[in-house]
Amino acid sequence: MSTKQAEIFETTFDVPQKVKVTLNKHMMLIEGPLGKVYKNFKKIPVELAVNDNKVSIKAINSRKKYYAIANTALSLIRNLCDGVINGYTIKMKIVYAHFPITVKTKDKLVLVENFQGERAPRIAKIHGATKVVSKGDDITVTGPVLNDVTQTAAEIEAVTKVKNKDHRVFLDGVYQYHKAKGIEK
Repeated sequence: MSTKQAEIFETTFDVPQKVKVTLNKHMMLIEGPLGKVYKNFKKIPVELAVNDNKVSIKAINSRKKYYAIANTALSLIRNLCDGVINGYTIKMKIVYAHFPITVKTKDKLVLVENFQGERAPRIAKIHGATKVVSKGDDITVTGPVLNDVTQTAAEIEAVTKVKNKDHRVFLDGVYQYHKAKGIEK
């Protein structure tokens, strides 16, 4: 067995022209046409550096685990850059058989009212700078951060889960049917 340590993985990412990236210790700020996005890399074991229009990501060790973590950090940064340029959209459909479900937004909450005739609304949280628009039987979830948009949509879907009934018969709920890059109306 060799005592020589294997080469440590390092990669660079070219930042798009419309995007400005700054790094302050572990906090990365990404600015673009759709706004500002912050990402904290304190708990992700990689070394980051921003030079000119390039972000360099270096693994802290030569093991496969750290190679994978460095690629995950690269993917996070790439998604954030795409998000501040294009944004992300998820479209959802309100489905009900008897009791008409209404969905309203209030501050950073989504209220699902009259779900299966319940008097109290079911509540889901809106994450980050995500916007939720309800129009008729459609809900549109948009925002610059992919994680926040998908988490908000998942919480809305989870809140309307039917419990203690046959899921094949009781299909009431809010379901995701379209996911795309770019903010759609």
